[in-house]
Amino acid sequence: MIRVLIVGTGNMAHDHAKAYAAMDDVTIVGGVDPNAANLAAFAAEFGILHRFSSVEDAIVWGEFDAASNVTPDAIHHRTTLPLLKAGKHVLCEKPLATSYPDAAELAQAAKDADVINMVNLTYRNVPALMQAAQMVREGQIGEVRHFEASYLQSWLTQDAWGDWQTEDAWLWRLSTDHGSMGVLGDVGVHILDFASFAAGADPDRISCRLKTFDKAAGGKIGNYTLDANDSMAMHLSLSNGAVGVIHASRFASGHINDLRLRLFGTTGGLDVRFERWKSSLSICVGDDLHNGDWVEVPPSPVVPNFRRFIEAVKTGQPAMPDFARGAVLQRVLDLAVASDAAGACDQAV
Repeated sequence: MIRVLIVGTGNMAHDHAKAYAAMDDVTIVGGVDPNAANLAAFAAEFGILHRFSSVEDAIVWGEFDAASNVTPDAIHHRTTLPLLKAGKHVLCEKPLATSYPDAAELAQAAKDADVINMVNLTYRNVPALMQAAQMVREGQIGEVRHFEASYLQSWLTQDAWGDWQTEDAWLWRLSTDHGSMGVLGDVGVHILDFASFAAGADPDRISCRLKTFDKAAGGKIGNYTLDANDSMAMHLSLSNGAVGVIHASRFASGHINDLRLRLFGTTGGLDVRFERWKSSLSICVGDDLHNGDWVEVPPSPVVPNFRRFIEAVKTGQPAMPDFARGAVLQRVLDLAVASDAAGACDQAV
């Protein structure tokens, strides 16, 4: 039985807890949160007996094998590092950190500790994406030359997920003082991984433009200064020679939570979509290239991240995407900020 500690008991922690609770070989043995009321409610909901106000207190207790870190982005580094040094396996929410030096330190610490380490990039759970990546690796569209990808949300223009103007769960994502990197760190990291993973190579040069729009009088709501970026547009090249564009926004009216990726190779193309919570994959290759006909490809089922993390803990085999991948992505995010500050100047990764 794998004993799991959940660090942070906010909204996303419920997803982690529900996933582990559904597994017969996992038990949630403890929870960590400095907010005693939140921790008590979370522990009561999931039948968690042991409660701690800090990671350090949980480590002193020590009766757990692995931890799920679901704290806010800015706290990932300081809550994950002691877990790694204590020899605990860690699944950390994305982004791995809020700066490349911190992410690189976590990747090195995980390597030194020889523990299972994984970043919860949730769209690795999308069957169409994983199938497309496999098809690229198999050479089914030849060498990738060009790509375009988008992550579109609209919670700043429609209330499908709640009222962002009154709910802390959304307001913190708009404030750098509350640890947010804006749409770049929140969903940009997903689409960056989505595109480069499927294309089969890491970014080597980027340029980026970030935009924060006026959303409230004086740029504030309560204690939240609304200064985090709301939209991003990035041009990048990959180490395999491919070039492309990715963009993301919270102002994409009509799109609640949609991702799209198109990959164009020397012998064909792939179209990956995750829209309205369903994934689809199409290919144009061979004789279909003459008329530009696209054929749907039924993607194979995938094993979800949480399950793969637990299997890795049990077997000792690495789990992907790991902290090293998280550090690569964070390097690109840092350079995106630098590029925007320099007027979308090109940056080498």
